[in-house]
Amino acid sequence: MSEPSYAVVWPLGKSAYETVPLAARASDLKGKTVCEVWDFLFRGEEIFSLLRESLSFPGIRFVDYTVFGNTHGTKEREVIAHLPELLRQHGCDAVISGVGA
Repeated sequence: MSEPSYAVVWPLGKSAYETVPLAARASDLKGKTVCEVWDFLFRGEEIFSLLRESLSFPGIRFVDYTVFGNTHGTKEREVIAHLPELLRQHGCDAVISGVGA
Protein backbone atom coordinates (compact mmCIF):
# COMPACT_ATOMS: atom_id res chain seq x y z
CA MET A 1 0.00 0.00 0.00
CA SER A 2 1.44 3.38 -0.92
CA GLU A 3 1.32 6.53 1.20
CA PRO A 4 -1.34 9.11 0.23
CA SER A 5 -0.14 12.16 -1.70
CA TYR A 6 -1.47 15.64 -0.97
CA ALA A 7 -1.14 18.88 -2.90
CA VAL A 8 0.43 21.58 -0.75
CA VAL A 9 -0.61 25.18 -1.05
CA TRP A 10 0.58 28.31 0.75
CA PRO A 11 -2.11 29.35 3.27
CA LEU A 12 -1.52 33.06 2.75
CA GLY A 13 -2.58 34.94 -0.34
CA LYS A 14 -0.45 37.28 -2.38
CA SER A 15 0.45 40.51 -0.65
CA ALA A 16 -2.06 43.28 -1.35
CA TYR A 17 0.48 46.05 -0.86
CA GLU A 18 4.06 46.82 -1.70
CA THR A 19 6.52 47.11 1.16
CA VAL A 20 8.57 50.28 1.46
CA PRO A 21 11.79 50.88 3.36
CA LEU A 22 11.47 52.24 6.88
CA ALA A 23 12.39 55.85 7.57
CA ALA A 24 15.74 56.44 9.22
CA ARG A 25 15.58 56.58 13.02
CA ALA A 26 16.62 59.69 14.88
CA SER A 27 20.11 59.27 16.34
CA ASP A 28 18.88 60.86 19.58
CA LEU A 29 15.92 62.93 20.73
CA LYS A 30 17.77 66.12 21.75
CA GLY A 31 15.67 69.06 20.59
CA LYS A 32 13.25 66.79 18.73
CA THR A 33 9.47 66.89 18.58
CA VAL A 34 7.85 63.59 19.50
CA CYS A 35 4.20 63.12 18.55
CA GLU A 36 1.92 60.69 20.35
CA VAL A 37 -0.70 58.75 18.39
CA TRP A 38 -3.20 56.49 20.16
CA ASP A 39 -6.37 54.46 19.60
CA PHE A 40 -7.86 55.47 22.97
CA LEU A 41 -8.32 51.83 24.02
CA PHE A 42 -5.86 50.74 26.68
CA ARG A 43 -4.17 52.88 29.35
CA GLY A 44 -2.59 55.38 26.96
CA GLU A 45 -3.10 58.24 29.39
CA GLU A 46 -0.87 56.35 31.84
CA ILE A 47 1.66 54.97 29.37
CA PHE A 48 2.27 58.24 27.50
CA SER A 49 2.72 60.06 30.80
CA LEU A 50 5.36 57.53 31.87
CA LEU A 51 7.11 57.79 28.51
CA ARG A 52 7.22 61.59 28.70
CA GLU A 53 8.84 61.36 32.13
CA SER A 54 11.39 58.74 31.09
CA LEU A 55 12.44 60.38 27.80
CA SER A 56 14.35 63.26 29.32
CA PHE A 57 16.43 64.66 26.47
CA PRO A 58 17.42 68.35 26.42
CA GLY A 59 14.88 70.37 24.43
CA ILE A 60 12.55 67.45 23.68
CA ARG A 61 8.98 68.51 22.97
CA PHE A 62 5.91 66.27 23.01
CA VAL A 63 2.69 66.75 21.07
CA ASP A 64 -0.10 65.08 23.05
CA TYR A 65 -2.19 62.29 21.50
CA THR A 66 -5.37 64.36 21.92
CA VAL A 67 -4.15 66.67 19.13
CA PHE A 68 -4.36 63.87 16.56
CA GLY A 69 -7.64 62.18 17.50
CA ASN A 70 -8.75 58.62 18.08
CA THR A 71 -7.16 56.32 15.49
CA HIS A 72 -9.75 53.63 16.19
CA GLY A 73 -13.00 55.53 16.78
CA THR A 74 -16.01 56.33 14.65
CA LYS A 75 -13.96 58.89 12.69
CA GLU A 76 -10.99 56.54 12.23
CA ARG A 77 -10.74 56.99 8.44
CA GLU A 78 -10.87 60.77 8.71
CA VAL A 79 -8.31 60.84 11.53
CA ILE A 80 -5.87 58.59 9.64
CA ALA A 81 -6.36 60.55 6.40
CA HIS A 82 -5.39 63.82 8.14
CA LEU A 83 -2.59 62.33 10.24
CA PRO A 84 0.33 62.96 7.82
CA GLU A 85 -0.57 66.63 7.47
CA LEU A 86 -1.00 67.09 11.24
CA LEU A 87 2.37 65.43 11.88
CA ARG A 88 3.98 67.88 9.42
CA GLN A 89 2.17 70.86 10.93
CA HIS A 90 3.50 70.00 14.39
CA GLY A 91 7.06 69.43 13.14
CA CYS A 92 7.09 65.81 14.19
CA ASP A 93 10.54 64.17 14.19
CA ALA A 94 9.39 60.90 15.79
CA VAL A 95 6.09 59.18 16.62
CA ILE A 96 5.12 56.99 19.52
CA SER A 97 2.08 55.07 18.36
CA GLY A 98 0.14 53.29 21.10
CA VAL A 99 -2.48 50.65 20.51
CA GLY A 100 -4.83 48.89 22.89
CA ALA A 101 -4.03 45.44 24.21
